[in-house]
Amino acid sequence: MSEQRTERPYTVVVGVSATSKSPTALAWGQAQAEQNGGRLVAVRAWRMPNPQATPSGTPAGRISREQEVEEAALASLRADVEATLGTGHDAEVQLVRGGKYGVLVKAAAGADLLVVDAPRQLLAGPMFAHRLVYAASCPVVVMPPHVSGEPPSVLNRVARSVGRSVVTAAGTAGRPGYRRPIGP
Repeated sequence: MSEQRTERPYTVVVGVSATSKSPTALAWGQAQAEQNGGRLVAVRAWRMPNPQATPSGTPAGRISREQEVEEAALASLRADVEATLGTGHDAEVQLVRGGKYGVLVKAAAGADLLVVDAPRQLLAGPMFAHRLVYAASCPVVVMPPHVSGEPPSVLNRVARSVGRSVVTAAGTAGRPGYRRPIGP
């Protein structure tokens, strides 16, 4: 008796950011897919840009055409995936219209693993990744900035600078004329 298997392959979905290009998430996702004999799906969300308004309230200049915007976004996604995985990659590339959160939650519905970079924006912040972890129907791997090689955000740099200033102020308080030594 021959048993026919219709199991789907192990699927790793990687959310590819339009800003960071998510190279570490893509490479890690590809390694996971290969290790499990599965497939890699690179997903990016896109939206139509809002036309800029003029003081009179009417749109200025050229209004983007949906097909042109979509084609440019797909070409950009393909280039970003190719830049990380090389020209011979076998990743499936999907450009999906919608918001990042909704697109990733939907893509995770049929996946075994979802991989994303830690958000760089203060507004999306850590709550974006947190919400994904609780909404996704599969395990979620979030690449922290120090692993993905992302430079520190403006907020991180400011926080470090303020922290150093506070420590210096506390260490020199009540010590008139004390000068901090130069060097590390």
